[in-house]
Amino acid sequence: MAKKSQASENVWLQCEESGDLNYRTPVNVKGGIPEKLKAGLRKYSPRLRKHTLHKIKRK
Repeated sequence: MAKKSQASENVWLQCEESGDLNYRTPVNVKGGIPEKLKAGLRKYSPRLRKHTLHKIKRK
């Protein structure tokens, strides 16, 4: 049985300061990526031990 095309895909969030790929999140790609996610999210970076800006990085 073949899989149907998925409406969402997993993308990585990359830290802008350290370059680490810290988080993976599902994104609905059928309607386009939300502007909030394109601009970036402030998430915790374990290496730097502070909240930094994380942007989308597709593998």
